Amino acid sequence: MNPTNPVAPAQARISVVGAGPGGLTCARILQRRGLAVTVYDREAGPDVRDQGGSLDLHADNGQIALREAGLLEEFFALSRPEGQEMRLLDPDGTITARQVPEADELFKPEIDRGVLRDLLLRSVEPGTIRWGKGLESVGGPAEGPRLLRFTDGTTVETDLVIGADGASSRVRPAVSPAVPAYTGVSFLEAWFDDVDNSHPEIAELVGQGMAHAGDGERALVAQRNGGDHIRVYIVQQVPADWISRGGLAADDTDAVRALLQERFAHWSAPMRRLITDNDGPYVQRPIFALPVPHTWEPHPTVTLLGDAAHLMPPLGVGVNLAMLDAGELAVALATEATVADAVRVYESTMLPRSTETAKLLDGAAADLLTPELPDFADAPAPARP
Repeated sequence: MNPTNPVAPAQARISVVGAGPGGLTCARILQRRGLAVTVYDREAGPDVRDQGGSLDLHADNGQIALREAGLLEEFFALSRPEGQEMRLLDPDGTITARQVPEADELFKPEIDRGVLRDLLLRSVEPGTIRWGKGLESVGGPAEGPRLLRFTDGTTVETDLVIGADGASSRVRPAVSPAVPAYTGVSFLEAWFDDVDNSHPEIAELVGQGMAHAGDGERALVAQRNGGDHIRVYIVQQVPADWISRGGLAADDTDAVRALLQERFAHWSAPMRRLITDNDGPYVQRPIFALPVPHTWEPHPTVTLLGDAAHLMPPLGVGVNLAMLDAGELAVALATEATVADAVRVYESTMLPRSTETAKLLDGAAADLLTPELPDFADAPAPARP
């Protein structure tokens, strides 16, 4: 399909769907480059839900986008360079490998997802985001204009739709029939609050960054967050509905905890605290991924970025690639003569890059179960779903 869209970006109605890091980064850079943009998000407001755990933004992708957005120094001021520490543990809790960052190391400092989002929210112009606008579908002819249909019954006409709406993207069907599939690996998230006072043994075990332990069949990935919090991801190769298959309800914390105690019975007592001493209920996070490769024929009025374009196992690249995508797309729109040209230029780089990375990570979620992570010193930290 090779329809044309002769609309110049400066005159185009540009719509970003999704106010996550990728969508907001794109909007910020577009505005810095003098282009108008509107962001639509299904949530009722910026504080509706917990934004998730900690992210490491890399100098060779995520930080590139922040520099283009004019936010890199603010990011460094908010980030936690000490969070780059990595520990490899055995099921007894013995540290078998450790990487401690240098005092001035800034290659991939950590920042809480909520803190990053707040930074980006503050950076866009007032009125940029339309909250409570859940997208139902994208209509209209391929050459444009497109019609956004929202779940509240309203519609918006636009010249370019940028799908930054994540794994369950409602923009993706406009360019691709692909849907994410379960990888066979599931995370169960546990939270620990006020860890230095309430969970000092766990705080000491995890350190300032990430700690990983696996026995070949199950694993624990623990990570220090800001605000004296730790999140632990209990990793298993199980059916996506493994809790209900066991006759349990996900919100029956005591019953799920008892089942986990059985599965981790041979691990040491200090390590089992990572799955039993959590504050509050567990959160199920089955891991899904898009087919590899995931590509589509060019559409001059619709494109995708981040997980909407290339959902992969959570191995430290998701947000970094989303923000890099966002920066490259925004710059293309600011420099190319037409929207169609900008989309073509952007996708000519983004699709090969994401395909190469997706091939490397295809099936790699199961590697988290192994006792030793490959190339521990250089391996991307497990991302936070």
